Amino acid sequence: MKQRILGGALTVPAIAMGCMRLADAKESPDRVIGTALELGMNFFDHADIYGGGRCEEIFGEYLASRPSLRDKIVIQTKCGIRKGYFDFSKEHILSSVEGSLRRLRTDHIDVLLLHRPDTLMEPGEVAEAFDALERSGKVRMFGVSNHNPMQIELLKTAVRQPIVADQLQFSIPESGLVTSGLNVNMKNDESVMHDGSALEYLRVKGITIQAWSPFQSGFFKGPFVGDREKYPALNAALDNVAEKYGVTPVAIAAAWILRHPAGMQVISGSVSPERMRAIAAAARIELTREDWYAVYRAAGFRLP
Repeated sequence: MKQRILGGALTVPAIAMGCMRLADAKESPDRVIGTALELGMNFFDHADIYGGGRCEEIFGEYLASRPSLRDKIVIQTKCGIRKGYFDFSKEHILSSVEGSLRRLRTDHIDVLLLHRPDTLMEPGEVAEAFDALERSGKVRMFGVSNHNPMQIELLKTAVRQPIVADQLQFSIPESGLVTSGLNVNMKNDESVMHDGSALEYLRVKGITIQAWSPFQSGFFKGPFVGDREKYPALNAALDNVAEKYGVTPVAIAAAWILRHPAGMQVISGSVSPERMRAIAAAARIELTREDWYAVYRAAGFRLP
């Protein structure tokens, strides 16, 4: 498995297993998690809200029966989303971590992310929570999800720990991270900057981008790989490039993300062992510049 250095500090697999659908898996957790480990995907991305906490519980049950496994894997979870609002209060961060530790049956979380920006956030409160979690050994590293550069800078006015990751939606059809940068000094729709130059900022700061929903179109609007009605040109391009590299189209969709020099980490949400194997094949190939741009243009994006 190709590796990444999370926040310049922790070696992790380029493709991680996202656990959001673990509670809905048709296969047994033993087979799903076991397949991830077999493929070198020993990074597991959770959140306190996934499956109402059930996804963490399932993973914790697996881990409890294999205590020697804990030091060989990386567990990441997220907090901050509550029913009807977001909450970065010290009290909620601490209680959320306690709940995750209990469900995951572990004494520490390797990486904790703040899930969605809370506009009522007090940086000092977050800093107090992070300091307490770090001192107690309950959390080793910290990051964010769905944050723009200035929101991270605001956090850093009080938070002293490095922000090692920002988990952002990124896929071929949802590639605003790169599209606005390719259309600088233009007056077309693609030139609109929605994220405050997050791609460039995160690269400058050495913060790893974790791509969520790498195979989805829109905000959970369904997969684009295989959707030949909505994305005929893109799927034709994926087929052609997949044949060239001897992999499946879904592997090309992942390899397209991994090819970017930002050194992104793909958070794959698949819980199908067969599909997980197909996705993992992306780690052994590197698309040419020509192939990368051909796939991008096939998604309907125009180069200026």
